[in-house]
Amino acid sequence: MIYHLFVYLEQFDIPGAGMFQFLSSRAAFAVITSLVISLIVGKRIIRVLHRKQIGESVRDLGLTGQDLKQGTPTMGGIIILASIIIPVLLFADLTNIYIILMLVATFWLGLIGFIDDYIKVFKKDKKGLAGKFKVIGQVGLGLIVGLTLYLSDDVMIRERITITQENFDEFSTQEMQVDQAGNLYVVQEHKRPLTTIPFIKNNEFDYSWLVWFSGKYADSLVWIIFVLAVIFIVTAVSNGANLTDGLDGLATGSAAIIGVTLGVLAWLSGNAIYSNYLNIMHIPYAGELVIFAGAFIGATIGFLWYNSYPAQVFMGDTGSLALGGIIAVFAVVIRKELLIPILCGIYLVESISVILQVSWFKRTKRLYGEGRRIFLMSPIHHHYQKKGYPEPKIVTRFWIVGIMLAVIAVVTLKIR
Repeated sequence: MIYHLFVYLEQFDIPGAGMFQFLSSRAAFAVITSLVISLIVGKRIIRVLHRKQIGESVRDLGLTGQDLKQGTPTMGGIIILASIIIPVLLFADLTNIYIILMLVATFWLGLIGFIDDYIKVFKKDKKGLAGKFKVIGQVGLGLIVGLTLYLSDDVMIRERITITQENFDEFSTQEMQVDQAGNLYVVQEHKRPLTTIPFIKNNEFDYSWLVWFSGKYADSLVWIIFVLAVIFIVTAVSNGANLTDGLDGLATGSAAIIGVTLGVLAWLSGNAIYSNYLNIMHIPYAGELVIFAGAFIGATIGFLWYNSYPAQVFMGDTGSLALGGIIAVFAVVIRKELLIPILCGIYLVESISVILQVSWFKRTKRLYGEGRRIFLMSPIHHHYQKKGYPEPKIVTRFWIVGIMLAVIAVVTLKIR
């Protein structure tokens, strides 16, 4: 809103109004504002949660130190949501389709997580919201995001096509440009559902290739494949983030690392010069997502102040589902969803550890009459707790792995 106000005031030549045209300025304001909200307002919210006795009920898992967590305020994800939404509303261009989608994702999964926490805390039902309703909510968000990206006229990809002898006659000479190396090329905008394949040269993947067997109907059917892919990504990443939220600061710190990386990728993808230099997909107006990334980073770091060991507040599903959903939608919007297994490697390993543990337990119980386990406990961070590793050491090492994966994700822009 402040952004739109200063855009209006700029016509009156008011000193300083023009600075709000720059992404860097608005991103900096978003980071600072989200930090202030999470640190100052967050402290007051924690007091309210204490006063209302909105505490965590800890199951007896036989883990060292778990008794100390009993009664710690939960539903702290409200702090994260407020710290993201308010700066974005203040400093982002609210007419930008990508910002709208990110706000919808934040509200949507934040509300689902809030309902789940409310049932656990106030209804005293440890199961919370039934799993099928969570999945329905995640599928609903995937449908909204997928269909919007496929159908909206505001969503375009700008692609540089090198002119060769084979395709020279396909383009008008008036469209052709010459780069510094003397090569002819044209720049075209289109709406094809493309994404980026890491480590591959000329690394654009067209979802229509998955329906090649349908021949001339491929362009008509590709939206189904694309929407299903978005639904799967949103569901998988949000659940992965939820599973990771088991140790003080683990999910929060991991999300902050991922947020920094996504912000860098959004800035490069939205910038015509750098995307051309790196030979990556240029997505017009995606640079506005840097504002959202700034608010996301500030919110998670600010929340980490209270969520680090020993935690003064837990985010609950209100925060973890929203964080995972934000990361998933952000990656899809900037066409980097195939980087998720690398960038969100922590979430992936946590999810796989649970799947393997449950599957092996059921299989061995069916075969031998007694369930056996691969890990001492899943998700895998509890396995290391069972082995006697201190909680802060586990979290710190997971962060280090997360940083390494983030570096690899960025490096894929050049290593192909």
